[in-house]
Amino acid sequence: MRGGFIVCVMIRVAILIDGGHLRVLAKLAKLGYTPHFVEKVAQACKLDDETIFRVLYYDCAPYNGKTKLPVSGEVKEFDGDDSWLRSLACKNLIAVRRGVLKFRGWKPKNVPVSPKGLSDDDFYPDFEQKGVDMRIGLDIATFCRSKSVERIILITNDTDCIPAMKYGRIAGLQICVIRLPGRKVAQELLWHADFERKVGWPA
Repeated sequence: MRGGFIVCVMIRVAILIDGGHLRVLAKLAKLGYTPHFVEKVAQACKLDDETIFRVLYYDCAPYNGKTKLPVSGEVKEFDGDDSWLRSLACKNLIAVRRGVLKFRGWKPKNVPVSPKGLSDDDFYPDFEQKGVDMRIGLDIATFCRSKSVERIILITNDTDCIPAMKYGRIAGLQICVIRLPGRKVAQELLWHADFERKVGWPA
């Protein structure tokens, strides 16, 4: 209290969102995945005594490239559009960190695979995100150095983030992991976090 007035000190937070993780949970909940939805999820993660310094969203642009289909051998062209990510990056206080999407081949839709009557439709393209956890780690290290926030709010279930979480706590940051409907947070992440915060889907 100062001069008869109560001074409320706001906690500065950075919200780090693993887009691949959030997209899977939104799909399971049959929710539309749009830039506006991501923005609303970020806002729902904030408490009344917190102020958002920045929201960092980590994802990969859709794959662009050519490859041969597994059965016919015909050329398949992927022509992904990254306008969705560019639209998200234009929103207030949101920055997009892009990883790289790698094509890892074709996987059968059903196992075991019957060798009789197979067609290209029996397979789906297998993609792997690369560099997302590394970028999360680099940003946590940057916040440790700059002291621009006091708390990191993390939406992920990737245990590769644990070394960065440990480093952040040692450097004095508080780490909060978000539990969204549909999946529990990995126990290993909770071991290296200060808080688990349950957040429902925004209206």
